[in-house]
Amino acid sequence: MLTIAGPAFAQTGDTVVSRELAPGVAYRQFVDGRGPLVMYLVRVDLRRGDLELRAARAFDRLTGREKTTSMVQRAASGGADVLAAVNADFFDLKTGENENDQVIAGEWWKGLKVTDSPYDTYDNVHTQFAMDRAGHPFMDRFVLDAKAWVSGRSAVTPIINLNHDPSGVPEGTALFTTRFGAATPRDTTRQTAEAALLSIGHRGDTLRFVRTGPVSAQSGSAIPANGAVLSAYGAGARLQEVQAMHDGDTINVHLATLPRLATGAPPALVIGGWPRILRDGVSVAADAASVEGTISRNAEMKHPRTAIGFSRDSATLFMLAVDGRSQRSAGVTLVELATIMRQLGAWQAMNFDGGGSTTMVVNGSVVNVPSDSAGERAVGNALLLVRKR
Repeated sequence: MLTIAGPAFAQTGDTVVSRELAPGVAYRQFVDGRGPLVMYLVRVDLRRGDLELRAARAFDRLTGREKTTSMVQRAASGGADVLAAVNADFFDLKTGENENDQVIAGEWWKGLKVTDSPYDTYDNVHTQFAMDRAGHPFMDRFVLDAKAWVSGRSAVTPIINLNHDPSGVPEGTALFTTRFGAATPRDTTRQTAEAALLSIGHRGDTLRFVRTGPVSAQSGSAIPANGAVLSAYGAGARLQEVQAMHDGDTINVHLATLPRLATGAPPALVIGGWPRILRDGVSVAADAASVEGTISRNAEMKHPRTAIGFSRDSATLFMLAVDGRSQRSAGVTLVELATIMRQLGAWQAMNFDGGGSTTMVVNGSVVNVPSDSAGERAVGNALLLVRKR
């Protein structure tokens, strides 16, 4: 039985459905009649080597929206045994682009210094969930820590964004890969220098390229199919550094998180949300407005919710969905969500996108009741639990 503190809550939770999805993976649906609340939990033993968490982007593109069930089906058609999945990061309703850093299967898809969100009360960095290749979980307000340099030279060029247009700032440097699209974004307001790069491999979390062709003084350059473009904006040192990268130079690009993962390993997965609700076993949900700029209608009202967390020893993962906006289940505030996650056994936890986006898929089917009248919503990305074959 689950005891949930707080005057708006029932004091116990009754299990309706409970089953093992695979060794080390338990699924549970439980209710709180006095909430009322209907909740869905997937509990994962992270010590098992036959289980893997995977980040999935809609249609395997940086933009676009797709239902979580469709992402699961695409993964399954590629041979993956997907046991469960939940929707993940907040996204632009028009483009489907997710707001935070994104690392998928060890590849950086998007990297930022400041979360790309129009919803927070001030620009800041939102909490993200990460894992290394050994399956260790982490949670922090990660930012992109990236730089480029020419082999044999001492000058180091900081990279501010990866696959994100740094418009609105006086100067900066961005790296664009084919995940961004066919060409770099147009910029007619600042001086530009764009250097095309061809991939020649990598050493750990440092990518290696060879410069090819002349440096362009215009934006909108074609991105090589097997490479990237390093773009500098503004009449400053960054522009001069990119202009000085000659045809045939070896360019090193280091991509990492700041802070680094505690194991020192590069991330295999980074996926965002907003905000953190548990830190070291203590609820920090009430501080979210001042720490991460949450808005009242998101944090302090009852909504459907999706959350992720892990235990004090980092051995157990919790994926939770809470139905809301209906007579059968009212939904929860962020403070109430933190209470539930802590009593389930989480020591660190964060909120994923909720409302009509909240979706949990188990064995290929949606098990919760999405609040949109049309049913399951198309979202930007999802987190999949896969059993390795």
